[in-house]
Amino acid sequence: MKSPPSLPIRTLAEFLGTAWLLIAIVGSGIMAQRLTEDPGLQLLQNALVTGFALAAIIAALRPVSGAHVNPAVTLTAAAVGQLPWREAAGYLPAQVAGGIAGTLLANLMFGLPPAEISTTVRDAPITWLGDFVATVGLLSLIFTLVATRSYNSLPAAVGAYVAGAYYFTSSTGVANPAVAIGRIFTDTFAGIAPQSAAIFILTHLTAAALVTLTHHLLAPSNRSP
Repeated sequence: MKSPPSLPIRTLAEFLGTAWLLIAIVGSGIMAQRLTEDPGLQLLQNALVTGFALAAIIAALRPVSGAHVNPAVTLTAAAVGQLPWREAAGYLPAQVAGGIAGTLLANLMFGLPPAEISTTVRDAPITWLGDFVATVGLLSLIFTLVATRSYNSLPAAVGAYVAGAYYFTSSTGVANPAVAIGRIFTDTFAGIAPQSAAIFILTHLTAAALVTLTHHLLAPSNRSP
């Protein structure tokens, strides 16, 4: 029986996966702005590219690290007993570092300074509520698919959900602390001002706590295979 990848390899996979996710989010946002002035079309392009890219990332990296590429997913997995906390402690900084690295690379690809602090403030209460809903939905989807062993459905389902959340939530479905942090470093279509990112992260952690509590209440003995 083949042994699972070592923790350093899994941590590297989380770094690379999160970097590619931010390359997709930020890069497609910049490209969309250059292709059209229609904000609706810009958002559609950004949503579709992000959803397709995330599906590909999950398909490629799930056998290696689980393809969390999201600290909210990692924290929830650890809290419900599906991932040792020691391993989660390695995943989390790798995801954040990957998110920042991906943003810097996306900026460079389009001839922009590698890092520009975003000035796009997204701090309306309805936006926070929208991202809470987006994060609860995303985590619930992932852990329901894991609980039912529907692993082959994960890439397409999560990619489709994230693409859809761009439109059915008032926040455009950030739902990922590493994404929120990465988007601080680009003053483009996808940018999020630092003060707004902090509120997004608090929203994500609150959603993760709620999903964890619900998991323990509804399936206290549920564990990953």
